[in-house]
Amino acid sequence: MTTTESVLDAAVADLREGERTWATTSLARRRALLDEVAAATAAVAQQWVDTAASIKGLPADSPLLGEEWLSGPYSVITAAEALGGTLRALEEGRNPLDGYTLSTVAGGRTAVDVLPHGAFDQLLLSGFSAQVWTVPGVDAAALRAGAGLGELDPTATHGIAGVLGAGNIFSIPPLDTLYQLYADNRVVLLKLNPVTDPLLETFRAAFAPLIDHGVVRIVTGGAEVGGALVNHPGITTVHMTGSARTHDAIVFGTGPEGAQRKAENRPLLDKPITSELGGVSPTIVVPGEWSAADLRFQAEHLATQRLHNNGYNCVASQVAVISSDWPQKAEFLRELRAAFDRAPQRSDYYPGSAGRVAAARAGYGAQAQAVGPDGARTLLTGLRADRTEEALHTEYFAPVYGVLELPGDAETFLANAVRVANEEFEGTLGVNLVADPATIKVLGAAFDQAIVDLRYGTVAVNCWTGVGYLTARATWGAFPGHTIDDVQSGIGVVHNALLLDDVERTVVRGPFRPSPRSFVGGELSMSPKPPWFVTNRTGATTGRRLTEFAAKPSWLKLPGILASALRG
Repeated sequence: MTTTESVLDAAVADLREGERTWATTSLARRRALLDEVAAATAAVAQQWVDTAASIKGLPADSPLLGEEWLSGPYSVITAAEALGGTLRALEEGRNPLDGYTLSTVAGGRTAVDVLPHGAFDQLLLSGFSAQVWTVPGVDAAALRAGAGLGELDPTATHGIAGVLGAGNIFSIPPLDTLYQLYADNRVVLLKLNPVTDPLLETFRAAFAPLIDHGVVRIVTGGAEVGGALVNHPGITTVHMTGSARTHDAIVFGTGPEGAQRKAENRPLLDKPITSELGGVSPTIVVPGEWSAADLRFQAEHLATQRLHNNGYNCVASQVAVISSDWPQKAEFLRELRAAFDRAPQRSDYYPGSAGRVAAARAGYGAQAQAVGPDGARTLLTGLRADRTEEALHTEYFAPVYGVLELPGDAETFLANAVRVANEEFEGTLGVNLVADPATIKVLGAAFDQAIVDLRYGTVAVNCWTGVGYLTARATWGAFPGHTIDDVQSGIGVVHNALLLDDVERTVVRGPFRPSPRSFVGGELSMSPKPPWFVTNRTGATTGRRLTEFAAKPSWLKLPGILASALRG
């Protein structure tokens, strides 16, 4: 169905009435609606993944379908469950942070341990952890006082949010919708990206409880419909996921006039806008003494950070930052190329991908190497750490990966890499740090300071920032402080199921080595190769079983999940 102006008008009229309904919906009923959404999502999970496979050109027996399970229905089910826990606490007169460990970290920040949360997390995500950090100066008392956001007064609703859904990771539109409803206490008009139009009926089925309650409407259409939606007088605020270019077109307009408006900070859009816009994410590889198995595993890790979803992720790593003085540099680069060659071939389903790859190759000439089973992937070498380096400032959103070398031993290199990541890379959504346990121990306070100094919304140590996306109680978004005329990776956060205020970043950590090798380095982790690795042979089975477990947790389901994970 083509969305017309009359359809938008009708949806907005429904949501005006829906806002009145939402204002009178109790915490108990709001929580029950989340339970119903989780159940409805579980009921259409297989349909969701089948449709996603069709969109992305993945065979029905591909292990890569694990990506669709985990970044699809699993993420929505776990978010609904985590939000439900927050509402239950408020409903019972408790604070959402009751039972969570809070600590003080550098700069007068307060940190909340959000992963693992309970015994199941400790078993299924052994060795992984996550903290949410506040901005400086927020103590535990202030954090607890603000926990709950819009649910602290459910009667005080805030109009209708127009949400422009993403077309790459299919849980983004539903998760953004939930955040507007529960964190910001707004009803939602969601417009799907045309890539996701085949999922319309699946999304409507998953969100049927909220649609029937009158607080969500979902429409389709292209850029014209999106423009009509954000400028509709009934829309109170806008949230979008996409590129900074699209954001600027919405806010300031296009062409020379739009550029002039941006330069003068004279927005056309007359309402607030929040956003998640990606950027160029670096992975800093700290030099150490690695075994051959370490080199191979971490090369697959970096290849996954780029090739998950074929590179069509806002937080896909785009540049590996390594030490030119690392004695194992040449070995690691050989393994990195081999990992790109080994990763399964896949379709370039996202619009414009082939053109962006071709442009990168044309721009870099001899520095660009074709890799992969079909030669469709590109490695860029010899990158420079300055503002003229295209690969540090252009989000390719395609299977293109660069290597930037900086001098120095572990400590000197790390300090330099942090500076370059902060000053020379476009965007602040996520940064990855890879370092072996022995090197982390030697660096000590210098390594801890590097985490503090990195100005990114998610900082991942020995795991991919995508783990932060999958963690419902973590925050997801750019580092705070961007403005509409210099938006970088966006404004505001999403996910954040504890509904925390004044947040700055999420810090996630994982094991440097998979089990059983993890024990060699003193890491108490039983995690095998993670199911999101593009080289995982049982990713689809593990992802499906994890989704089924999230829908109905049971100790009886654990052996099947662990058995599949161990075979990966």
